[in-house]
Amino acid sequence: MMYDFSKTALILIGFQNDYFSPKGILYDVVEESSRITGVVENTLSLLAACAEQFALVVNTPIHFTQNYSELKNPIGILKAIADVGAFKAGSYGAQTIEQLDFFSNVIEVVPGKRGLNAFTHTALAQKLKEHGVTNVILAGTVTSICIDSTARTAVELGFNVTILSDCTSSRTPFEQTFYCEEVFPLYARVCDSKTFIKHWREHG
Repeated sequence: MMYDFSKTALILIGFQNDYFSPKGILYDVVEESSRITGVVENTLSLLAACAEQFALVVNTPIHFTQNYSELKNPIGILKAIADVGAFKAGSYGAQTIEQLDFFSNVIEVVPGKRGLNAFTHTALAQKLKEHGVTNVILAGTVTSICIDSTARTAVELGFNVTILSDCTSSRTPFEQTFYCEEVFPLYARVCDSKTFIKHWREHG
């Protein structure tokens, strides 16, 4: 596992109140898995250790209009989001979790995410290329949906992809383990944040 940090970006997905605040509309969906993996705490530790060493740290929040007009005949999780009224632009639930405020000087927000994939309808790919990024590291939620779809697209765009197993969370602990052990290794690297930080300290 070798990383050139000058060509590596950390992509943050779903770190918003509707998922991670006890007041969030979808908090219960990922709460158990998030508690077990320690996704928020471990991501904050990763940022504290090496945020400034990355070529880019990107936050890709999902926001919808008040009537979800951008969703045409949604199914699955997108229909569930619309049904419960989650991630409406300007709402508390759509706001990025306050724990990331401390790192606002190094986190660049890339707006436009309206669905599962952080590359769709956003300038993420262009932003990564502008910064000479060849390696992307993914953290956030939901592992089986947004992390998976974003990671697959990153691979298809030619990036080397690493998914941090303890900086991600899913709908259930089983789903989290299944994706990290059985799905992601088919096309990406998987490691925990402590291993990643150790590597940075030895080689960064």
